[in-house]
Amino acid sequence: MKMPKFSHILLYTDGSSKGNPGAGSIGIIICDKNNKKLCEYSECIGYCTNNEAEYKALIKGLELAVKYTRKKVTVYSDSELVIKQLNGVYRIKSDNLLKLFLEVKQREKFFKEIVYQYVPRGNQRIKEADRLNKQAYAGRPVNRYFVTP
Repeated sequence: MKMPKFSHILLYTDGSSKGNPGAGSIGIIICDKNNKKLCEYSECIGYCTNNEAEYKALIKGLELAVKYTRKKVTVYSDSELVIKQLNGVYRIKSDNLLKLFLEVKQREKFFKEIVYQYVPRGNQRIKEADRLNKQAYAGRPVNRYFVTP
């Protein structure tokens, strides 16, 4: 097995559902620490709420990130709820979100350090993840590597 190449990567995730709940999709961008794009990914994820889609985007993002590093990941999301739940600021009231939260916590074990950071929707990389998310919903999912893991 090839060893991951990077000591620190940036993970941008976005998830949404049309109808909330409704048809869900996710968009993910992985960059090196200098914000050079390594990978972009999107897919439809089935029926879910917006918050569930945000968590599912993060879970898939961490699954992809492990191919690039086992060290530090900085996660960026425009979901204040998800970021504040993961940072222990907000309680988790929904059983569905608790299951997804616990899945994220399991995936954290693959990395030495994870930092969760809220960013506004206007962030350039979040806008790109949102565009990928919408492409998947429109039937054009993406799985593109700019740097092979």
